[in-house]
Formats: sequence, structure tokens, C-alpha cells
Amino acid sequence: MSVELYTPSLSDALVILGAAGIVIPLFARFRITPIIGFIFVGLLVGPYGLGAHVPEFPWLVHVTITDPQGLGPFAEFGIILLLFTIGLELSFNRLWQMRKQVFGVGALELIVCGVALAIGLFLTGESPTGALALGLALAMSSTALVLKIADSGTPVGKAALAMLLFEDIALVPIIFLLGALAPAAGSDLGDLLHTLLLGLLVILGLLVFGRFLLPPLFAQAARTKSPEVFLAASLLVVIVAALATAGVGLSPIVGALIAGLLIAETEYHTEVEAITAPFQGLALGIFLITIGMSIDLKAVWDDLGPILLATAAVLLLKAIVTALLLRVMGAQRGTSAEAGILMSSPSETTLIVLTAALSAQLIAPETGRFWQTVTALGMMVTPLLALAGRRLARSVDRGAAAMQQPDVAERHAIIVGFGRVGRLVADMLATHKQAYVAIDSDADLIRDGQRSGYTAIFGDAARADALERLGADNATAIIFTMDEPVAVQRLIKKLRGLYPDLPLIARARDASHAAQLYRAGATHAVPETLEASLQLSEAVLVDLGVAMGPVIASIHEKRDELRAQIMEEGELEEKPKLKSTSLSERLA
Repeated sequence: MSVELYTPSLSDALVILGAAGIVIPLFARFRITPIIGFIFVGLLVGPYGLGAHVPEFPWLVHVTITDPQGLGPFAEFGIILLLFTIGLELSFNRLWQMRKQVFGVGALELIVCGVALAIGLFLTGESPTGALALGLALAMSSTALVLKIADSGTPVGKAALAMLLFEDIALVPIIFLLGALAPAAGSDLGDLLHTLLLGLLVILGLLVFGRFLLPPLFAQAARTKSPEVFLAASLLVVIVAALATAGVGLSPIVGALIAGLLIAETEYHTEVEAITAPFQGLALGIFLITIGMSIDLKAVWDDLGPILLATAAVLLLKAIVTALLLRVMGAQRGTSAEAGILMSSPSETTLIVLTAALSAQLIAPETGRFWQTVTALGMMVTPLLALAGRRLARSVDRGAAAMQQPDVAERHAIIVGFGRVGRLVADMLATHKQAYVAIDSDADLIRDGQRSGYTAIFGDAARADALERLGADNATAIIFTMDEPVAVQRLIKKLRGLYPDLPLIARARDASHAAQLYRAGATHAVPETLEASLQLSEAVLVDLGVAMGPVIASIHEKRDELRAQIMEEGELEEKPKLKSTSLSERLA
């Protein structure tokens, strides 16, 4: 009995797995985002790439996608899992706190961008209804790409998430609106209200039943101690929720988001997120491959000028409008600039709205194909836009920070590095009414510090004149808090030669690093990991029942060994102090 091992589906699966296992690591090696890698793979192996040459070279069938339409459900599943993951990272409390951003900034961004694009398209000769349909379609931004790139915990990520959530909510009303604008359409208001009412009932049902059913479901899955059962339960929940909302006319991603929010309220959300992450990444990769496959390079080349001009116009208009709206709503300049550029490209939902506009006969088929190409090209450059946005934001914030130079006339300490350690040092100095100024080359840290009331400026302490401008010749001390061993050692050696009597206190990684800093000229070098390790050891030994006296004695002995090591390696005349005597040691 012979078995047919080769099938088109198996061939496509091998191509996709080959892309994930070979091509993407290659892109990562050159520090190119995997998003571009997947899109490039789709461009290469799709029907407009190598697939177009299969009749001439039949062997190419083994390295191309033979059934592009068959990937559609898997691509949609990737977006569903992405929204499910976003729901896991959120909570109902956080979502409620974001309501003003979602229905404020989100609504304004979609409406203003849509209207502005529609006006521009109308002025180029598009019909009023066609211009409105295209404007709303192009105003959409890519949930799949933006949320993959942006961290939802940052100001940029929070702003993008709020706008994208509103766009996902508004998708169904927009499609109904386009249907109502169709030349042969009657009034669809009743259908819209019916769908929204059913959708509301389904969402309420999911919330109620999810509250009661999910905890025991995942508790039972956890008792089996089987990852397969836990994964099956997780996928069951997200698929049922997505089908429930899709069944009443809403987007399936709404159900996926609600499923994630419900699981986020349980104690199992961390395990669910970890176990579904590989599936989400692979399915989202398939979606990106389908985007690449939709780009017809020959058509792009034949119509290159208009396509590039249209893409640039959409990106520029959306970036400017979104950045201005965020700025008006109170966002920082750097956040506004970065979020505006990140949200400027069209999206997968743009393709959905374009399809609806074509079905309603609001735009011509040629026009639809043109803007589909623009959309695919815009999505392809989204990672590059994100990189440009980050660089612009740093430049904007750097300029803002440079303009806020603090008064350093009085004698003060200088804190080099303003991360968590630098902030703590600044807090302690302020508590004891000691003047200070902090310097760091990270514009985000300086901006946040200035907003919180710290005396901090942007600058690179390694530059010859940076510390001199801060009054190093009259400073009470210079404290090095950054975790950059080589840079700190060079700075200390340089400053010791310039200011022989200036106290130089540095954060060290360990005893060997502390010894190197002492040799370079540090007044004090504090090895952070050593003291933490000693305190951890003390806590463990006491909890294990060892008497406090012997524990403290052994801690003293170990600390003395480390002091001797630093003294020897640092070529010191006496042992350095690693810490002040604690209360427990004074009472021992």
C-alpha cells in the first residue's frame, strides 16, 4: 500500500516553516525586524514572485505557496490570537481607565484622518461617496503590526492601543455605513441597530458566563498537569468567543479581546500567555506572508509614480494629523511624533473596508486594486516608519531637554546616570537637602525626571565639556550610577587627573570591578551584587533555623574576605568599607 506524501497543503506548510526557521533568523542576525522578513518571504514565494515562474520551472512549486487563498483563515487566526494576547495584558480596570483615550483620542483620530483623506481624494476627482469610503479605509491603522512593534506599557504604546481599539470597534458601523451609501441600497439603519443589539447581548453573555465558567475550567486543566489540555482549553475559549461575536455580525477580534480580558482576571493568565505565544507568533507570521503575496511587483513598477506618491501622501497626512491631535490632547512632543508616524500606514482592516466599498459599488475595481497595492506597500514599510518615529522622538525630546537647563550656580553633587539607581541617589540627596544635578544621555529618562521634579539635564558625560559645564571643578562629589563598567572606569581615570581632590563615588558590579575602579582613582566603589548576595544569604540561613549570631559572624567573615580581595586587586593601602554597619549588627 503506497501513501501519497506530497500534497499542496503540505508543500505550503513546509515553505512557511522554512521561512520561520531559516529566513527569519537570518533577518534577525542582521538586526532586521522579523515583520519585514515575513513580508519579504510572502513577496518572494507568492504568486507574483517565484510563483509566477512555476510554469517555466516546475521545481519551484516546492518553494512557493501553491494555494494563497488557503492561508486566509490562518492569517485571520493570527490577528485573533494577537488581540487575545493584548486582552491578556490588559484588565477590565485598565480598560475602563482608558475609556477617555479610546472614545476621545481614538474617535478623533479616525474621524479627522478619515475626513481629511476624503477631502483630498474628492479634490483629485473621486466621487463624494467613494472619497468617504476610501478616506475611512485609509484612516485605519494596522493592529497586527503596530501592537507587535509598540510596547503597550509605554506612552506611545498606550496612545496607539487606544486608537486601534476604537478603530476595531468602529469597523462594523463603517461597513454598514458603506452599505447604506450603495447606489441601490435602502436604509440599513434597522440592520445596524439589530446587529449592535445582538452584539451587545453576546458581549454581556460572554462577560457573565466567562466570570463563572473560566476559573473552574482552567483549574481543572491545571489539575491534569498536561500542557496539551491547558493549550486546548485556551484555544477553545478564544475560538468560541471569536465565533460568538462573528456569528452576530461583529468582528471576531472583539470576541478574542474579551476572552483575553476575562482570562486576565484569573490566576492562570501568565500560563495561558506563555503557552499560546508560539501559535500567535506563527499565525501572525502567516498573515504577514499573505500581505507580501498581495504585492504585484509588475503592477507596482508599471504604476510606480502614482503609487509612491499616493503612499507618501497617506503616510504624511495621517502622521501630521495624528501627531497634532495627540499634542492637543496633552501628549509630549516626542510621544506625539513617534505615535503619529507609527500610526500613519494603512492596515489589514483597510483591505476589509476596501472590499466592502467595492461590493457596494462606491469605487471602481481599478481604483480598489490601486489602493490595495498602496495599503500593502504602506504596511510593508511600517517597521521602518517605527524606527524613524523613535529617532525623531529622541531628537525632539533631546531638544526639549536641552532647553531646560537647571541652575547649577550653587555648589552641588553631580549624578552621572539617571536610571533607577540615579533616581534613588537623587531622592536621598534631596531628603538631606543636598543640592545635586543629574545628567544622562537617555532623553526619555531626563524628560520623565524633569516632569517629576528632579534636577536633571540631557547630556553625554563622556564628552570633554559636559561635566565641566555642570561645574565639576566646584562639585561636592560626582556619583557614577550607570551600569557601564568600561565607560565609568575611563571617566574616573580622566576626572582624577583633572580634579585630584574631588570625591568620586561609583557603582561597581562586583569585587573585581570595584578593584579596577579603585585603581582608576575612585574614592569609593560600591559593589552592588555583593551586598545583595550577602543579605539574601543571611535571610535564607535565618529562615532555615540557623542561629542569628553565627550567621552574622559568617557574613562579617565573607565581607572581610571581599574587602581583602578588593584591597589586593585595587592596590589599596587599607581595606575599603563595603557598607555601613546595620542596626542588627550593632545590636549583635
